[in-house]
Amino acid sequence: MTPPRGRRNAPRRKREAPTPPEWDPKTKLGKLVRSGSIKNMTDALKTGLPIREPEIVDVLLPDLEDEVIDVNMVQRMTDSGRRVKFVITVAVGNNNGYVGFGQAKGKEVGSSIRKAIDNAKLNITEIRRGCGSWECGCKKPHTVPFAVHGKSGSVEITLKPAPQGIGLATGNVAKKILTLAGIKDCWAFTRGKTKTTVNYAKAVFDALSENAGMRVLPSEVSKVGILSGGIPDEEKPKMPETIEDKKEEVKEAS
Repeated sequence: MTPPRGRRNAPRRKREAPTPPEWDPKTKLGKLVRSGSIKNMTDALKTGLPIREPEIVDVLLPDLEDEVIDVNMVQRMTDSGRRVKFVITVAVGNNNGYVGFGQAKGKEVGSSIRKAIDNAKLNITEIRRGCGSWECGCKKPHTVPFAVHGKSGSVEITLKPAPQGIGLATGNVAKKILTLAGIKDCWAFTRGKTKTTVNYAKAVFDALSENAGMRVLPSEVSKVGILSGGIPDEEKPKMPETIEDKKEEVKEAS
């Protein structure tokens, strides 16, 4: 028999994944981060230099998570027909004191989401946490240290401190953003058309920005236990031991 012609039965070659290009910083802050002079996000924000490259956030906050808040389709009528674009709203955070908010518009959903994530990284904000509830007094950074107010469009929101165990008594949109920011307990009071998802999300981020920009006396910092930014790894509370861990400890002791 003669072998079949062509490459119909030939084994397929596996495509190699493209390697991402090496980051070449263009801004002053990017060069400081690349050289190792700045090793955390707190020092980067204290310099006062604007964050113009999303790779800066990738290096300083490698455990950053993202959440798509809203996907909206908009249409524009032109002489050649309808032009359809997608407006993406995204929030990013590391669940430990840093949160960002961004939007992007494009013809494709995938590329627009990536662009919105980059914009959210450029708007990263360091928030304050503490125990501002008079019902708690544990001095642990689990809620907002004081009441803050945010507004966008017709939506107004007030975030108030809550004791441990209450959880996030907010809407679904605010719950996603506060979780990314690392807030575990919070009361929220809203007014306006909260079904407008984008304005609701902007109002929450505006309130968190007010939290970061408000001046606080040193006496209040120790009284409420205010912490700015993330909790260091050595200060994080240890997870409770499971029954299997206790059994192993008993076997080792015996």
